[in-house]
Amino acid sequence: MYIEQLSLVNYKNLQEVDLQFSANLNCFIGNNGAGKTNLMDAIYYLSFCKSFLNSIDGLNISHGEDFFVVQGKYHRLESEENIYCGLKRNQKKHFKRNKKEYKKLAEHIGLLPLIIITPSDIDLIMGGSDERRKFLDGLIAQYDQVYLDQLLRYNRALLQRNKLLKEFAVNRYFQEESLEVWNDQLVLYAEQIHQKRVEYIQKLQPVFQQYYELISSGKEPIQLQHQSQLYDDDFSSLLKNSIAKDRALQYTSTGIHKDDILFMLGDYPIRKLGSQGQKKTYLVALKLAQFDFIKQMAGMTPILLLDDIFDKLDKNRVEQIVKLVADDHFGQIFITDTNREHLDQIITEVEADYRIFQVSDGKVSETSYEKK
Repeated sequence: MYIEQLSLVNYKNLQEVDLQFSANLNCFIGNNGAGKTNLMDAIYYLSFCKSFLNSIDGLNISHGEDFFVVQGKYHRLESEENIYCGLKRNQKKHFKRNKKEYKKLAEHIGLLPLIIITPSDIDLIMGGSDERRKFLDGLIAQYDQVYLDQLLRYNRALLQRNKLLKEFAVNRYFQEESLEVWNDQLVLYAEQIHQKRVEYIQKLQPVFQQYYELISSGKEPIQLQHQSQLYDDDFSSLLKNSIAKDRALQYTSTGIHKDDILFMLGDYPIRKLGSQGQKKTYLVALKLAQFDFIKQMAGMTPILLLDDIFDKLDKNRVEQIVKLVADDHFGQIFITDTNREHLDQIITEVEADYRIFQVSDGKVSETSYEKK
């Protein structure tokens, strides 16, 4: 699967852009702030119905304008897909597939599989446990609707139980039977969610290990460790034993919503001891493992976006990533960089078709390049 054409109007600092892409490698070159990442974000938007940079849609409209339009023409399996998104300021956005508008945006997720690696991924390591749960849940839910449904039902039950705990505190009374209704629902969904998380982390680990060893030349052992209170006891008992604590806190203090994934480098968390290069290698390997996982689940090769990934990496690790990217295991790839040397290195390694685009102050133009 690949995107053949991208058209933008008033998307961030990109006033009017119409580009034809290679089905293999596409490079965006330019200074910081020129608009390279905004181009990546537009491609991401067409896969996930949202920006990876701004959670508020209106912030994606160019300053001083009243709307934006993002359109893409794709080749997916044996068919052509035309995807459109338009948003007028302070109005509902319209998302269409082949001119037919979606009733629910969730229906679109998974149609155009895509993996993006960006500098902001460092939040997976340095951020809180919610960032890592979000990563794992997004990975599973994208191709497991049952898991997504269970997760939504669990979160609704959790919301109701927390609401009840607050009501008890405000009104100064307590009725354990009322909590048990929500306890039963939480237990039902949590145990299934827990098993899926355990299963998927076990599947991800060996692929992740393989990619990390390739990039780091096999010098550093790594591991994903799933932390969950459900390893300590069954969830029903955990809820009963935490009632006094939950009443005092006025929220549910135990459950799969407290899960975490420890990113280990040797015997220690990488967030504490890892260098910037090790952390970046960790994230690239993790995302490439995610790529393989989605490729298998979707039955097609995802688009791969690599946004400014070479910064903070030593020469050897850059070379290893370039070799991976040049492999035909990956399909369509987009790369942004300010460093022409990295581009020269990639182009030299890649035998497939490629296109290079110069980005400057929101203007994008294709440029010619001859291999040395």
